[in-house]
Amino acid sequence: MKSRKLHIVLLITGTVCTSSALATNGYFSHGWGTKSKAMAGVAAALPQDTLVSATNPAGMGFIGNSLDLGVAFFSPSDRGYIANDDFGRDPSTGFPTGPFVTPGKYTSNQDWFLVPSFGYNRVLDEKMTIGLSVFGNGGMNTKYMERPVWENFALPQDMLVNPDGSPTTNPPSFDPNGCTSPQMNNANPCGVFTATVPTSINLEQLFIELPFTYKLNEHHSLGIAPVLAVQNFEARGLEPFAQLSVDGDNVSNNGKDWSYGGGLHLGWVGEVHDRFTLGASYRTKMWMTKLDDYAGLFANGGDFDIPAMLALGVSFKATPGLVLAFDYQRIFYGDIDAISNSNNTDIRACQAPGPKPDTCLGGSDGLGFGWDSMDVYKAGLLWDVNPKWSLRGGVSYASDFAPGGEGLFNVMAPATIKWHYTFGTTYRLSPSNEFNFSFAYMPEEKLKGQNTNVTGAQSGAVYMEQKDIEISWTHRF
Repeated sequence: MKSRKLHIVLLITGTVCTSSALATNGYFSHGWGTKSKAMAGVAAALPQDTLVSATNPAGMGFIGNSLDLGVAFFSPSDRGYIANDDFGRDPSTGFPTGPFVTPGKYTSNQDWFLVPSFGYNRVLDEKMTIGLSVFGNGGMNTKYMERPVWENFALPQDMLVNPDGSPTTNPPSFDPNGCTSPQMNNANPCGVFTATVPTSINLEQLFIELPFTYKLNEHHSLGIAPVLAVQNFEARGLEPFAQLSVDGDNVSNNGKDWSYGGGLHLGWVGEVHDRFTLGASYRTKMWMTKLDDYAGLFANGGDFDIPAMLALGVSFKATPGLVLAFDYQRIFYGDIDAISNSNNTDIRACQAPGPKPDTCLGGSDGLGFGWDSMDVYKAGLLWDVNPKWSLRGGVSYASDFAPGGEGLFNVMAPATIKWHYTFGTTYRLSPSNEFNFSFAYMPEEKLKGQNTNVTGAQSGAVYMEQKDIEISWTHRF
């Protein structure tokens, strides 16, 4: 039996690690565990299954001996960007005055993702429990196949330019030996900066939590969980940005790179009244090894730590069969340079020959996605209709992930979702076995704006809509 359980854990771990996910509050999931996800992610003060550890490890003290297996089918579609036909043009020639995105509406490919999860909890004695939770913390995925997103961010192959970047002649002249012995003023030798398709990024994150709880008494539980984190990242089609990087060889098309690290998750759940339960948890930043193959893309030479998370919750038992619950969650994206550094900055110094300043891609203050820390407000309802059936519903709202001026780089990460509308059900086949279902719909949201420092007058928007379906089995023993 122990061998069988170990094989289950290894199977789920490997599957989660190779599954893509694009999460909904920034790049974090809107919840973990089918029951929580059916209530818009509420869980800080309402432990319902072994995936509660992902929100508040102290909740495991109220779960008992149980095991959960789940799988989500996630669709982040439609998602993409709109580029308007208002980029700067030279009034005398009509030619563009700088980089621009080809006007039009473009949608990312890859519409459905499989995201498994696993949880296990064992009661050691009347005060202590120990468990294991394996889940996809979050991720991000875009893939544009129709045309290179950044096709107008590099000059034509082997074009010769003056020191100020202007063509050497009119019409422009080209280096005949660009692929063998390029001249010093060759702006794009052998097309090394020419964008290709697909234009894509893929970020996947797996968390393994080992929650231990200690009950101060019958009503109060403290939890601590070491967290092991694994992530991988791949970028393609970003060749023009090598010109803006302190390490141009490690910006794009370097395959999948892996990063490892960990942190700590702390929590408390207290039944302060017959009807009221409170909960609080804090998960530290995940300190991760660098993504060396993308050291020229992310700030600080490939640093991509996972931000800390705070959760506060209250649940109220209105009647014996009706529970209302509310959570506040803060995700500290603003503390991670690769995520929070602005991309709406003056990049002219990054385009100049010679050593590049720290504000260029990959530098200690390098360009990022411009994200702010996010506040999420969640409300959920649980109704035990009868001994066999329970119904759940919820709604959540997230603050803006970034200002409009940061939209350009977020063509690759259009995390625009604000509202989540969710529902779900549980069917109890027996005292030991339950089957759970959840559905979440996230209506389309847009982030509109202009990156005046890079694409000048051109305006545009990034957009996304999402759907999430999850089913799971709970076994109590």
